[in-house]
Amino acid sequence: MTDHRLADWDQPYTFAPDATAASIVAEHPDLEPGTETGERVTIAGRLMLRRVQGKLAFGTLADRTGRIQLFAPAATTPDFERFGELHLGDWIGVTGEVMTTRRGELSVRVDEWVLLAPARRSFPDKWHGISDTDTRYRQRYVDLWVTEESRRTFEMRSRILSETRRFLEARGYLEVETPVFHPVPGGALAEPFTTHHNALDLELYLRIAPELYLKRLVVGGFEKVFEIARVFRNEGISNRHNPEFTMLEAYEAYGDYHTHMALTEELVAHLALELTGSTTVTFDDRPVDLSAPWRRAPLAELTSERVGEDVSVHTSPDRLRELCDRHGVPHDRTYGPGKLLLELYEKTTEATLWDPTFVVDYPAEVSPLSRRHRDDPELTERFEAIVVGRELCNGFSELTDPDDQRSRFEDQAARKAAGDAEAMAVDADYLRALDYGLPPTVGLGIGMDRLVMLLSGTSSIRDVVLFPTLRPEPPERERPDSPSGESVESGS
Repeated sequence: MTDHRLADWDQPYTFAPDATAASIVAEHPDLEPGTETGERVTIAGRLMLRRVQGKLAFGTLADRTGRIQLFAPAATTPDFERFGELHLGDWIGVTGEVMTTRRGELSVRVDEWVLLAPARRSFPDKWHGISDTDTRYRQRYVDLWVTEESRRTFEMRSRILSETRRFLEARGYLEVETPVFHPVPGGALAEPFTTHHNALDLELYLRIAPELYLKRLVVGGFEKVFEIARVFRNEGISNRHNPEFTMLEAYEAYGDYHTHMALTEELVAHLALELTGSTTVTFDDRPVDLSAPWRRAPLAELTSERVGEDVSVHTSPDRLRELCDRHGVPHDRTYGPGKLLLELYEKTTEATLWDPTFVVDYPAEVSPLSRRHRDDPELTERFEAIVVGRELCNGFSELTDPDDQRSRFEDQAARKAAGDAEAMAVDADYLRALDYGLPPTVGLGIGMDRLVMLLSGTSSIRDVVLFPTLRPEPPERERPDSPSGESVESGS
């Protein structure tokens, strides 16, 4: 359908606003009704509400900072009739005097205006928004305008990332960038995405973690490094999982897992206070106190409490299998006691941990990059932080012995050959780096999407990822009709 508004529309190449909705509101907080300030401003944004009442038109202009009313009298508004035919969602620029209406509504009088870009599709008004969540995720460019919660969440996400950088840099960490294409997938137990480099005729993998490259940098003398990295894992999609997501990884020479447990609780509490004004946030209508210190408890101890008897990596595999069967935990005949214990913990215990808890001392069998525990070689000095029943981060004292690392890589490679798609391969170059010497080191990985979910009280990862991975949508049958310009709200 042809939009008659566009017959003589000449889109400007530039426009120069000198004010925002928020700045106008801030500078004129207490004007009396019917006040004319004499101050002229130029603003730009989308027309989100519009109502014509005889010789007057009212609109609401939304920009990145907020909303301000437009007051358009027919007597002084250029091309008043055309202004009254604008549609919801049209981008416009307006110049005029800051004033208040007789009812006291702070407004900008429309002395000049220009259509910057028309909305050729129907644009939801602010009262109804987008009720279909699939449409919200696919058309985020609309959702951000009509769903205030979405805009606030993504503004919070940006602040979390910026504040995290400042927090780490203030403690002497250096931000670095490492490759996204890996010749050998590693750094986590996950199935990678594969791709091919034509010039080198080389199969490559999208990184599942930056860990092994960051530890190479510690070998190279960068004693504190971090990366906020986009990582990719070829796994299922759920409220907690997206195939590409954002991970903070940080490594510090001369520390152990106690060092980064302290760093984690300090960082999360700091972010909560900076962004929400309190270290207590609300999730699923329940409060959660993020202030330090957080509880620390061994994985075996927590699992024992849940299943009603003492279990550990030293419990016989047959007994662990019996307990898995009793609690409906799937398992495989190839699982050793460490893997059986982990499965039992994850299926019976993890989701019950509401308050922040560091679950520590994971089995060596399921921790191929972690240093063995100084008191029990069947365990590792590894922790996961669990908050509101969900894993927030993973960290450990790093394995520095190249011989032990080679043995564990080879065990992982055997598992991969036996069909475990998530097992690691042998990374010969990383082993060579360890031969040059990795000092005592601690590493940490925080899922930044999950951290945003926690601090914003959001239950689905799709609500904190701007463009989540979705199934392809069916093709549109036809172009929608030209949008309506009427609004449910009258001006004042």
